[in-house]
Amino acid sequence: MWEKVWLWMPKLTVIKVKSIISPGRYGDGEGLYLNVARSGSKSWVQRITINDRRHDIGLGGYPTVSLAQARRRAAENRTAVSDGRDPIAEKRRAAIPTFFEAATEFHTINLSRWRNAHHAKTWMGMLERHVFPHIGNMPVDQIEREDVLALLKRLWTTKPETGRRVRQRARAVFRWCMDYGSIEHNPAGEAIDGALPPMPRVKNHFRSLPYQDCTVALDAIESSRVSQASKLCLRFIILTAARYGEARYSEWSEIDLKAHLWTIPTSRMKMQRPHRVPLSNATIEVLERARSIDDGSGWVFSHRRCAPVHL
Repeated sequence: MWEKVWLWMPKLTVIKVKSIISPGRYGDGEGLYLNVARSGSKSWVQRITINDRRHDIGLGGYPTVSLAQARRRAAENRTAVSDGRDPIAEKRRAAIPTFFEAATEFHTINLSRWRNAHHAKTWMGMLERHVFPHIGNMPVDQIEREDVLALLKRLWTTKPETGRRVRQRARAVFRWCMDYGSIEHNPAGEAIDGALPPMPRVKNHFRSLPYQDCTVALDAIESSRVSQASKLCLRFIILTAARYGEARYSEWSEIDLKAHLWTIPTSRMKMQRPHRVPLSNATIEVLERARSIDDGSGWVFSHRRCAPVHL
């Protein structure tokens, strides 16, 4: 096979490197070779002995890496070996992400499968508050279970539900790192089960508003300093009994004012089925008021004017 053919030639030159087209390996001396593939692509390879074992180290592709750059990289590796270091291990360690980098990448690649935009935002927000300040800048292969336990213990007894969610998300990031070979064990996995006592799940339901008090509440909201878009969105939620995300991210293309019908698409429904909501006359009035402040974005309730506000 051509891959095993070693072509011993005088030291390479810039012109010679550029002109070589035949597949094979062409020596430059001191273990540096130009590898030419059948496709015509060229790359630099260094053959070097580390700890009595022979290794081939890729130094980059040509012409991105020039002859001079390849020689310099090869010389740096030889110097490292002569100093008792392992350039392969050092390169591998340099590629290990910090927990912040790994979490950011994990979050980015999962955005497409998270249907709920609010969940996607809060997923990262929880790590920013409770994890990044403690282990965010640490390479993932240096994070031990003691580091994870230290940050979880701050939450486990006082905010057990938050603690569970933080652990769940950290564990997912570490599992992703394991799949990519950055770590061998998950420091947020089963190894810490025994150190975290079972905590009862406490559900704090929001107090419901008696039907008779709705008018008073709406009047109070109407007279508040909340943006008009926020007031209309809340009134729309009450009149349709819709979830927050369904109403907050509603678009005019979903609304049929003549038919008094709102069709929520599959992408925003928990059951992954489109949902049709009949609209009362009061709801139509809310939509007509929303139309009067429409900013042309396509959203029923402008996102720039509909940010959460404390009353």
